[in-house]
Amino acid sequence: MSRTGAVGALLDLYESALLELKNTIADIPDKALVLVIDPDTADDNCKTLQTILSHVLHSGYGYATSIHNSKGPTVQRPDKIYYTTVHDYLTNLNRMFAYNENIFKSIKDEELEQQNDALKIKSYWGQLYDIEQLTEHAIVHILRHKRQIEKIKQNQLAWLIAGA
Repeated sequence: MSRTGAVGALLDLYESALLELKNTIADIPDKALVLVIDPDTADDNCKTLQTILSHVLHSGYGYATSIHNSKGPTVQRPDKIYYTTVHDYLTNLNRMFAYNENIFKSIKDEELEQQNDALKIKSYWGQLYDIEQLTEHAIVHILRHKRQIEKIKQNQLAWLIAGA
C-alpha cells in the first residue's frame, strides 16, 4: 500500500486482491487443478480450478489491454494458457499484475473517471466503463473467483488438501 493518488489506490487494491487469491490457491495440490469440480456448469471457465485460474489470468490481461487500447495503438492481449502447476499460476498472476502496472504508468488520476459515454471503454459483453470502473470490475472479478475457489476447497477438496 505504498502507491500514491487514485491510480495508486486502484493498483494497491488490485495487488491486495491478487495476494488474497494467491494465498487461497497456494496450498492446492497440482493434481487438483484438473479435477472436474462442476460437471453441470455451462460455463467452460468454471469446470476445473485450472479453467477458473486461466480465466482470471486471461481476464486480467483483457481488462488492462482494453484500457491500453482506449488510449493508444492497439495491442492483442496474451492468449489464454492452461498451466499444470499452482506455482505456474502464482508466477503468472504476478506477471499479469506487472502487465497492469505497466499499462497504468501512462494513466493519470484525472483520466480515471469519464462522464462522456462516447469516450468510455466498451467491454466485449457490451457494458461501457471508464478506466476506474473497469479496474474496479477487474478487482471484484478476482475476489469473486477467490470466493468460488474457497468454497471449492471447503466443500470438494478439503480431503485432497489435507492429504497433500
